[in-house]
Amino acid sequence: MSRHIQVTVDAHDPRALSSFWREVLGYVHPGPPGVDLPEGADPLAAWDDFLARIGVPEDQRNSRSAIEDPEGQGPRVFFQQVPEDKVAKNRVHLDVRAAPGLQGEERMAALEAECARLLTLGATRLHRSEPAPPMSAGFLVMADPEGNEFCLD
Repeated sequence: MSRHIQVTVDAHDPRALSSFWREVLGYVHPGPPGVDLPEGADPLAAWDDFLARIGVPEDQRNSRSAIEDPEGQGPRVFFQQVPEDKVAKNRVHLDVRAAPGLQGEERMAALEAECARLLTLGATRLHRSEPAPPMSAGFLVMADPEGNEFCLD
């Protein structure tokens, strides 16, 4: 039997980091439990209202955030607030498949285009690895706004 997973990310600002990754992955912020969001409603505003209603102090309302695949296929990504800074390279990182099925210069051009989009969202470009067949098709190493490395692959 296979298992579903949730990826958990430590963050200083869970809401901001989840919003970044929502845009990277094409995910959505789910609404609060038991709340039916009307079409076009802001789920983060609904969370603010929900947390205030249940008595969560304002200074604790950004301690968690989550994003989900709207098609229900990919893992849920959960962001939890931690006080410490990231101090070393990630032991686990995400590979964002931004050029599936592409090879060579066409692949690298697609990765560069996605890199440019992510830079406008607050990502940082760290390294480009050129294609080296048969072991590597080439990839870009980036970091999210809090310094967590990930690859455009």
